[in-house]
Amino acid sequence: MSQIPQIDYDTASEEIRTAHDEEVRVRGRMTNMKRTLLHSPAAHRIYAEWFTLRGELAAIKDRPIWIFSHAISKATNSRIAITFFRRALINAGFNPDALELSEEEALLDAFGKTIVANSNAIPAEIWTKLKARYDSKTLVDLVAFAGIMIATAVFNNVVEVDFDPELEAFAEPNP
Repeated sequence: MSQIPQIDYDTASEEIRTAHDEEVRVRGRMTNMKRTLLHSPAAHRIYAEWFTLRGELAAIKDRPIWIFSHAISKATNSRIAITFFRRALINAGFNPDALELSEEEALLDAFGKTIVANSNAIPAEIWTKLKARYDSKTLVDLVAFAGIMIATAVFNNVVEVDFDPELEAFAEPNP
């Protein structure tokens, strides 16, 4: 059970209801994490910058970004985040339990796992491969994106945000 309740839309302030309505308008749905974050519209806006950075990383296709995000989610042991990206992969026709990774995907998978394991010790080999593939702006956006992914996982883990029912069908078989 979540340590912080989700907002009650009916009793929420006008600022919170406005932020809620805008999130639904822009993204089409409201997750339990977002309903919890909306106690602070500022915190919600900051975490929503994930979408801004994803837009900046448009040159990287969805599947590699999902694999990067999934790697970070697994490394942070965030059930909600893991399942969110499992759903993305499954809905796109991929089996997240039997992926054959491209060179780019394997690089992003390793980078995501390494960032979480020890951000002070990213191997030179990973940086060499990243620099050969991406320009400096993309690398900045990718690292910032990873930071928001980690922050999202930490928020979900620390608060023990209630698992979204619509994710149940996509959860790992034996978490």
